[in-house]
Amino acid sequence: MLKFILGIIIGAVIVWFLFKKSAAGKAVNPEQIEEKQKNLEKIMDMAHARGKVANDEVEKALGISDRTATRYLEELESQGKIQQVGRTGKSVTYRPR
Repeated sequence: MLKFILGIIIGAVIVWFLFKKSAAGKAVNPEQIEEKQKNLEKIMDMAHARGKVANDEVEKALGISDRTATRYLEELESQGKIQQVGRTGKSVTYRPR
């Protein structure tokens, strides 16, 4: 019985430590937030200037990965600032609302 209780205590400590460690890894960096906001503004400027913008154009203009460009465009779309034109692939563009 003592081993069982000791096992539960050790398990609880391990779980607590893992949750604490994962929460610390998600700390918000103000510089990253500022850079992201600037990038979102640049995307909107591009979209307004050209009438539309594509993922590849965002990647090249901002020097970011395909996935980051996709996340930025999805965020702007969810905020109602741009609208996706096309369904999938290279033909997808986004126009400002």
